[in-house]
Amino acid sequence: MNTPTGRSSLQLHSTAKKNGDMELSLATVTEPSPGPDEVMVRIDAAPINPSDLGLLLGAADWSSAKVAGTRSNPIVTAPMTAKVLQAMTARLDIPMPVGNEGAGVVIEAGKSDAAQALLGKTVAVLGGAMYSQYRCLNVNQCLVLPPGATAADGASSFVNPLTALGMIGTMQREGHKALVHTAAASNLGQMLNRLCLQDRIGLVNIVRKQEQEDLLKAAGAIHVCRADSPTFMQDLTEALVTTGATLGFDAIGGGPLAGQILTCMEAAANRNAKTYSRYGSTTYKQVYLYGSLDMSPTVLNRNYGMAWGLGGWLLTPYIEKIGPAAFQALKQRVAAELKTTFASHYSQEISLVEALQLDIIAAYSKRSTGQKYLVTPNKGL
Repeated sequence: MNTPTGRSSLQLHSTAKKNGDMELSLATVTEPSPGPDEVMVRIDAAPINPSDLGLLLGAADWSSAKVAGTRSNPIVTAPMTAKVLQAMTARLDIPMPVGNEGAGVVIEAGKSDAAQALLGKTVAVLGGAMYSQYRCLNVNQCLVLPPGATAADGASSFVNPLTALGMIGTMQREGHKALVHTAAASNLGQMLNRLCLQDRIGLVNIVRKQEQEDLLKAAGAIHVCRADSPTFMQDLTEALVTTGATLGFDAIGGGPLAGQILTCMEAAANRNAKTYSRYGSTTYKQVYLYGSLDMSPTVLNRNYGMAWGLGGWLLTPYIEKIGPAAFQALKQRVAAELKTTFASHYSQEISLVEALQLDIIAAYSKRSTGQKYLVTPNKGL
C-alpha cells in the first residue's frame, strides 16, 4: 500500500546470528517515496547469481538447516562453525537484504524529467536488495529494456553481461590480446563465449566435464579444455599457443587451477624461445580470481618465471574505473543485444517464500551448470 512516507515491501534478509546460526527470513520494510531523480520499481524478477550466494547463505551448513515460523513467513536457520562465525563478526545480528540485480516496472517517479520518462517502463535495475517486492532507485541505476522484453528477459542485464564486457575491457586496457576463462559453461561463460565469437576475440574455455565441453562446442566455442582430462595441461598449452592468451579470469579461486594456467602460459611463451633465461620468459602473464567456487587455498607452484601476476577482480571497481560515459555505453550495448549475445536462461522461477524452502535452497546452492534460479518477488503475494 502507498503511504505518505513510502511503500511497504516484503524483503528477503540474511542474518548471521551471534548464537551461531545463519538465518533467512522475510521482513516488511518501507521503501521511501521517490526523490526528484528516483523511481519506484515493482521488482518482478531477480536472478540468484553466484555473487549473491555468498551473502545469502554464507558458509553455513545448509544440510543441517531447520525451518520455523509459518508457511507464509518461514524462518530458516543453519549452523555455522566457530571459524565461520568469527569471519562474520562485522555482520553479526544485522539483517542483510540480498539480490544484486533485477527487473520490473516503474510504478512511481520523481519530479525530474529523467525520472518521469521512466514511468510505466520495464527496466533492469542494479543496486542491491532486489529480493524485494519494491525498490526505490536513482534513475542512473536503471536500464530501459527494449520493446517486447519482459522483466525475466532483463533480470540479468547487469552482473553477467557487464562482467563479460569488463573482462574484455580489462584485456584491452592491459594490453593482452586473448582470454582464458574457467567455469566456462556457466551462464556467464556462455555469454562470454558468444561475445568473443562476435567480436573476434580469442577465448580459451576451461570446463570440468564432457557435457560442459559438448555444450560450448555446440555453441561454436573454438578452444575448450577439460580440467578432468589427463591431457589437460598439454591441451591448455596448445590453446594458449594458438590464441596468444596471457590473461585469465578464474571463477574457481581455490586449488591448483590458477597456477596451472600461469604454468601453461609460460610454456606457451617459451615455445619458440631462442635463448634460455633462468628468470623465465619476459612475457607478462596475469590471472584474476573473480569467484570462489572452491573455498580451499589457492595453490601456486612457482614454475612460470618472474613476469606474472595473480590478483582479484570485481565488477564494481571496474565500473568506477572506466567512468560514467563508458559505463553508459556498456549498458546500451547490453540493451541492444539483450535477447541474443546477453540472453540468460533459467531452470526455475521461485517466489520469496519458495526461496526459503529447504529443497529449493539445496538446489540453488549447488551452483550447477544450467540450474540458474529466478526469484519473482511478487509471485503469489
